[in-house]
Amino acid sequence: MGEIINILHVVGAVFVVGPMAILPMTAMRSVRAGNAAQVATLAKSTNLFSLLSVLVVVFGFGALSMAKKEDNYSFSSTWVLLSIIFYLAAIAISLFVVVPALRSASEALEDGPAEGEAAPAKPSGYAKIAAGSGVVAILLVAVTVLMVWKP
Repeated sequence: MGEIINILHVVGAVFVVGPMAILPMTAMRSVRAGNAAQVATLAKSTNLFSLLSVLVVVFGFGALSMAKKEDNYSFSSTWVLLSIIFYLAAIAISLFVVVPALRSASEALEDGPAEGEAAPAKPSGYAKIAAGSGVVAILLVAVTVLMVWKP
């Protein structure tokens, strides 16, 4: 049973957490292109994958609870605690910074520039999307390194 939980944890990390990290970066291209519908869709998808990533954590806790006694893993292990902290920071930034910035960028693109104004090269919120998604990606890479390295 432990192997199945480990497999679900890794598969979830690849197919759920991966898109959570990559979709906002894809959305930046759509923001630059002025495609409001695409940005709105990517905002919804990023939100969904961020929420689904909680399942990966649940499977991770299951895998940790089923670890062999000789491995001496516990919730108080440094790599586990750091992974939890980094993940919580990543999901918070994704849900409370990146997704709202994507939504507002989509709305700004839908409204278009004011009459007589040229469209900005990078619409409002672009920097927030870029910075937030970059920090989320770095935090998730750190979690991955900790999962493999287990210092």
